[in-house]
Amino acid sequence: MKEYKSKNVRNIAFVGHGGSGKTSLVEAVLFTSGVITRLGRVEDGNTVSDFKPEEIERQISTSAALMHCDWNNTKINIIDSPGYADFIGEVLCALSVADTGILVLKAVEGIEVGSEKVWKLINENKIPKAIVINKCDNERADFFSVFESVNQRLTHDAVIVQYPVNQGLNFDTVIDVVRMKMLVYERNKNGKYRLEEIPNDLKVQAEKLRNQLIEKIAESDEDTMNKYFENGTLSDEEFLSGLKKGILNRTIIPVLPISATSLVNIAGFMDFVVSFLASPAERNKIQAYQDGKLIEVEIKEDSEPALFVFKTITESAIGELSLFKVYSGTIKHGLDLFNPTTNKFERISQIYVLNGKNRTEVAHLYAGDLGAVVRLKDTHTNNTLCSKNFVVKFKEIQFPEPIIHFAVKPKSQGDEDKIANGFHSLHEEDPTFVMSYNPELSQTVIGGQGELHLTLAAKKLKDKFGVDVELVEPRIPYRETIKGVCEDAEYKHKKQTGGRGQYGHVHLKIEPLKRGEGFQFVDAIVGGVVPGRFVPAVEKGILETMEKGVLAGYKVVDVKATLFDGSHHSVDSDELSFKIAGSQAFKKGFLAANPVLLEPIQEVKIKITEEFMGDVMGDISSRRGKILGMESEGEYQVIKALVPLAELFKYATQLRSLTQGKGTFEMKLSHYEEVPKEIEAKIIAAAEKQKEEDQ
Repeated sequence: MKEYKSKNVRNIAFVGHGGSGKTSLVEAVLFTSGVITRLGRVEDGNTVSDFKPEEIERQISTSAALMHCDWNNTKINIIDSPGYADFIGEVLCALSVADTGILVLKAVEGIEVGSEKVWKLINENKIPKAIVINKCDNERADFFSVFESVNQRLTHDAVIVQYPVNQGLNFDTVIDVVRMKMLVYERNKNGKYRLEEIPNDLKVQAEKLRNQLIEKIAESDEDTMNKYFENGTLSDEEFLSGLKKGILNRTIIPVLPISATSLVNIAGFMDFVVSFLASPAERNKIQAYQDGKLIEVEIKEDSEPALFVFKTITESAIGELSLFKVYSGTIKHGLDLFNPTTNKFERISQIYVLNGKNRTEVAHLYAGDLGAVVRLKDTHTNNTLCSKNFVVKFKEIQFPEPIIHFAVKPKSQGDEDKIANGFHSLHEEDPTFVMSYNPELSQTVIGGQGELHLTLAAKKLKDKFGVDVELVEPRIPYRETIKGVCEDAEYKHKKQTGGRGQYGHVHLKIEPLKRGEGFQFVDAIVGGVVPGRFVPAVEKGILETMEKGVLAGYKVVDVKATLFDGSHHSVDSDELSFKIAGSQAFKKGFLAANPVLLEPIQEVKIKITEEFMGDVMGDISSRRGKILGMESEGEYQVIKALVPLAELFKYATQLRSLTQGKGTFEMKLSHYEEVPKEIEAKIIAAAEKQKEEDQ
């Protein structure tokens, strides 16, 4: 296997809205470069990058896939990322190690909601950018219109470097304004082009666009600007180096046309990638932490070795693989590297380069390159492995918090351990998928970025681990409290069984506390009617009852219990008797003190564009929500509201539907407040029914 030094590597990530053609573009690149001999199709389920069963079945990408090819003695590493919002974590993985983020747009639809979201992520990662406008062979393709919308909605730094001559159904010709040549393709052939001079009737537009490109290059650098003003233009050397420098410094964003399915301008695009997109060596440095301080690590092949694991694959067909980027030195078989997160060493075994599920073993990978290693024992996504002589930690990928939750209901008893192990494995592969057990509600709850995300997790659990589960609405952590006072709740526990009996007798006063004050227990016994050694048992009985609930099985809060009287038996009284007496007296007093249910109220921040304000606010009102206010944030409106948690199940799905996928939201617990009486009655009735079923 050929080895590549840092300067001969390009790491690119394709990102974009679902259906923009990223997977087809990867396929076209692999075919044109000779990696594959037959062009796969998403519809046929035979593409290199969409190899997982769920991807083949649904005809969408659900995880980031790593591919590579050789073009002009340069290794191009390609990460194909999903376009569906549920798999945003995979996009973050891809962009964390890419040296250029390439936004794929459609020549008809142009900028879609997913395009804007991933564009924001590229900017947040502060990496160079490029844009390809795909499907230029579509009947209604309009390359220049899409380019204008890019300038209006995404960036003013976009500039055309190649453009279509005859877009539409017969698209086969592109003009390259960098080389000032015409690239003529044979559609659906081998993706290669024939280089021709630009005809006279097309030269005016080509020269106009080249001049715009020259001006953009001049604007991007002060020295280049001075040379431009002095000479009225730029030399070929200044032009080419200025273009490359501008892309590297993120002041120039090149735009190119392609058709992935008919292979038009795939070769022209790859020529541009090799000639003008940054190599890891040119990006030069990466930030890392050393002894708690932020430092810059040089991307050099002869330095101490260090790598960053950006993704884990646990597919049984290919085994467990840790995908990594080498940031320093050279990684080779048999190397022992230190994991500063776990404080353990890992032995590097076989090193692979990937094309989807196909892997090829290599002896070395140099700084800047991407690869995979098998069977790391204690190393996970977001971990650094480094030399013991150069201990660093690279910045971790910041994954988003879950926006939707489901409870997991096993279809067979005794599968709990399998479920826990299976979901743990899925979390390893996808950190945006989380699982937790809620002991209060006795439920396993999973969280993620959308319904499809969690539905696929449940399907993987069945397919890979043989466990079938049902996803249901999570129980709401209601609370029980009182509004009134019970002056005297008395209970006498008396039991005679022939030998020593049981005797405990208490009088409690039960009263409410202010919201959030929890529980107070007061010992007001006078004269030893309840001996001091039994008082803690009374409190324990009350606390256990509060934990289990009285009204509907939910935790009791904000209550004060005062033990003020009682009696005991010199022989039969013991701690258990007073614990039972305390528990029963508390139940009695609680029910007599105007008990109510409290529900969690979430503070919700919803970010939308102006056009959806009415629909979203109406939907909030229908969920018993209260609008707190609105404020502008750029082109977006941010609505702040208080909404009961019980009304927010599947809200992520509804918000996407209401806003054509443009709306986002976040929420956190604000406070608890009283449940309306008609709803409270239904909750109590449901709890009673569940109790009967359990018995």
